[in-house]
Amino acid sequence: MCNRYVAPDLAAIERLWHLGGRNPPQWWEASIYPRAQGPFIRAAKGERELVVGQWGLIPGFAQTPRLSYQTHNARSEELARKASFRQPWARGQRCIIPAASFDEPCWETGRNVWWTFRRADGQPWGLAGLWNAWLDRHSGEWIESYTMLTINADAHPLMRRMHKPKATAGPDEQDKRSVIPIESHDVDRWLHGTPADASRLLALAPLQAFAAAPAAA
Repeated sequence: MCNRYVAPDLAAIERLWHLGGRNPPQWWEASIYPRAQGPFIRAAKGERELVVGQWGLIPGFAQTPRLSYQTHNARSEELARKASFRQPWARGQRCIIPAASFDEPCWETGRNVWWTFRRADGQPWGLAGLWNAWLDRHSGEWIESYTMLTINADAHPLMRRMHKPKATAGPDEQDKRSVIPIESHDVDRWLHGTPADASRLLALAPLQAFAAAPAAA
């Protein structure tokens, strides 16, 4: 589960994901936390569109945009059956979440030590997500939102070290989680492909893709 990340600036997003210049002005903060506003990229009429919305997907059945439960992360293994994410997944409402870096907690010392994860090649991550547009029937306003997908990382040499271990579970039963990077050559396949195409991209990044270290105090 990821609870904080850093978004690139608008110029970097436009350049790296080949977006046109007619995009929303940058009004998001660099550090993104659940329910904050952040940028994401989705398909629009066969092309790519930059949108700013809430990090925490608002499902269509919600009565209010302020949910009593967390939807900023979604387990990729549950997308087809989880009520909050089932319709966006079925409709192909997939997105890319640009992230210069993201943070995860490491508990190997017995206490929470935050680690920062960047790409080894120095480029931003493009993380797999789902988006939704929710209609406020009282105001008539459409509210954009998104969630970041995660995948089991119990066997990953780096990501399995993150998060507090479950005392009642063995080493192969922890359900440690990782975000899911979408490489630049797979972006159109993720945004425009079939559910089967997208499912094949739900995978962990190789160890060599990461530049990770404890966050600076």
